[in-house]
Amino acid sequence: MIKLRLKRFGKKREASFRLVVTNSTSRRDGRPLEELGFYNPRTKETRLNTEAIRVRLSQGAQPTDTVRSLLEKGGLIERTIRPGETVGKAKQAAAREAVIKAAAKEAADAKAAAQEAAAEAAAAEAKAAEPEPEPAVAEA
Repeated sequence: MIKLRLKRFGKKREASFRLVVTNSTSRRDGRPLEELGFYNPRTKETRLNTEAIRVRLSQGAQPTDTVRSLLEKGGLIERTIRPGETVGKAKQAAAREAVIKAAAKEAADAKAAAQEAAAEAAAAEAKAAEPEPEPAVAEA
């Protein structure tokens, strides 16, 4: 299978990448079939040979995920939502809802406990305010 992928070059810790067309079984920095562009992640500089990329895509070349995002940003291909993204977003939404429900339940429990404590305090205050009956003194 033919792939569109990045080939690393540059100094240590100052990597830049070339967008290349290569066989999927060849090494990352092996000899490519064709060089189609350049990407520098530090400066976000991107240069793409748009016509050659369109030709390779029409021939069935498959871009890697990183290259796909670069091509989407460059406007060469339409943004597609991959199944993994939709599943991940659904899980994140479910997790957020669970956290919100847990917080609401905790707040309701705290409010109920506060009301119960206030009711007990009022009952204790009412009991303290009652005049105590005087003990009956037995006359002998």
